[in-house]
Amino acid sequence: MAINNAELSRGRLAFLKNERDDELFPRERAEKLRKVVEYAGNNFSFYQQKLSEAGINPEDIRSFADLRNIPFTTKEELRRVYPLNAQAAPDEEVVRIHSSSGTTGKPIIIPYTQSDVNVWAEMMARCLKMTGVNQLDRVQVTPGYGLWTAGIGFQAGVEKLGAMSIPTGPGNTEKQLEMMRDLGTTVLIGTSSYGLLLAEECAKRGIMDQLRLRIGVFGSERWGERMRNRIEEIFAIDTFDIYGLTEIYGPGIAIDCPYHHGLHYWDDHLFFEIIDPTTGQPVPEGMQGELVVTTLTKQGMPLLRYRTRDLTRFITEPCPCGSPYPQIDRIFARSDDMLKIHGVNIYPGQIEHTLQITPGLSSEYEITLTRKEGRDSLLLKVEAEVFSSDEERVNLGQALTRNIKTKIGISAGCEIVEIGALKRSEKKTKRVYDLRQT
Repeated sequence: MAINNAELSRGRLAFLKNERDDELFPRERAEKLRKVVEYAGNNFSFYQQKLSEAGINPEDIRSFADLRNIPFTTKEELRRVYPLNAQAAPDEEVVRIHSSSGTTGKPIIIPYTQSDVNVWAEMMARCLKMTGVNQLDRVQVTPGYGLWTAGIGFQAGVEKLGAMSIPTGPGNTEKQLEMMRDLGTTVLIGTSSYGLLLAEECAKRGIMDQLRLRIGVFGSERWGERMRNRIEEIFAIDTFDIYGLTEIYGPGIAIDCPYHHGLHYWDDHLFFEIIDPTTGQPVPEGMQGELVVTTLTKQGMPLLRYRTRDLTRFITEPCPCGSPYPQIDRIFARSDDMLKIHGVNIYPGQIEHTLQITPGLSSEYEITLTRKEGRDSLLLKVEAEVFSSDEERVNLGQALTRNIKTKIGISAGCEIVEIGALKRSEKKTKRVYDLRQT
């Protein structure tokens, strides 16, 4: 499980600059691709039909260049095969199912074979090891269990690594703080929103000196540098951004290392592409686009060219940490999170960037969109780290308004509020409230 495994690293850094050239890929990885396409095309009715309609014989896909001939797979398509028509492995090999939330439609049911469960635990253990977690750590797992992938996925990785798992699950902040204090939790896992809430509660109660916390691993939502800095400052810990999707395995397919240079992903199990979300074509090297994932070793429900809707870019420079695993940038936004204001397309991530370049602001913000007499308005409420007078508060709001106009090109009303004025969440923080009549 060692990250710097010589067999995996041999020659890998040599092709990071252009990962899509087949001659630069290790032969065993191309063989994994060939096998997964044949397996999906021969065992998965969904892909049998999809490949047939595209005029593709699974045996014709022999390289990563050939892979681009396969049509993309979308979340909407997987919803249409609910509940288990997306299952490729026979029933006797399926040991577990998980499910997407289904908040915007039918959920997606994901079947796992024992091999899938083992691979996922291995990837999660790699993630934790990369952050510095070891067998002496006590790891408090606050994400949800059940059909959701996060809780049980993290626990499996903790146990694979040999650390102590404290499976508190979500909510019940009083119990979370009690466990952190009494059991000497050294690693906290959860959403960044809940990490911030717990940090602020510990500071408010004056119990920081009773904690042994040293690492925070946060995922399940996009979060920026402002929030990272605030959590790290309050808790005095290192934090790490972990990435994953329920449809692929769950959390654990990528994570940043202590250098925070980008998110390392496990390319012995996954193939990443980055495309223009409009044209579907590969973007130029280093440019931002939509992440597309092909699973190389998944059996229960292998996915070919799955469109994640997450926007990122390849990082082509080797990471200072020396890991052989390639990197993508932290997720900037989701393509379906785009907002249109005064004819301008914007993402919440752009708002977060303006917070980072405006001194004196904290990480927490809330966007409210309204429409009156056919005209859209955006109100941005942001918490400020400190202000000594109403005049300072007004000046801070004006500075933010100017930065939004300069960097994004829209006019926004900005209201500066005190730390803690905006709602905190034990799960994911809702930041956009669109009240416009459609």
